Amino acid sequence: MEQSFGDYIRRQFSLGEWDPNGFSPLVLAYIGDAVYELIMRSIVVSGGNKQVNKLHRETSRYVKAQAQAAMMDTLLSMLTEQETVIYKRGRNAKPYTTAKNASVNDYKKATGFEALMGYLYLSDNLPRLTELIKEALSRYTPNDPQGTEARNR
Repeated sequence: MEQSFGDYIRRQFSLGEWDPNGFSPLVLAYIGDAVYELIMRSIVVSGGNKQVNKLHRETSRYVKAQAQAAMMDTLLSMLTEQETVIYKRGRNAKPYTTAKNASVNDYKKATGFEALMGYLYLSDNLPRLTELIKEALSRYTPNDPQGTEARNR
């Protein structure tokens, strides 16, 4: 049986098992933010050697709150009942910080998106996590600052 990334990390650092349902939505969003950013950085780096600031700019187009909110809008109809619950828990969580460059609505949707990513990672459901990211990327146009093209598809 193939070992998941999360399982590998737990084993290597003797972390024991974790229950993704036992984490608050903001903790799910915290880990989901890192997992999603790592995936997006991996995709961007696969395009070849570039200056780091160019890599950062390209990655930022996909990881900023507006992009995540637009992607989440395209994914809602694909979510299972459990995934919808996790997304809404993240979206409705009361963050301790405020959005710097995003509307409150986009920031909340992005937090829900990240919570869902974190939940899927902690559940060792990387196939579903990548399926949702692939689908979101196929529908999202990063040059469209408001994500309206993605929302209208």
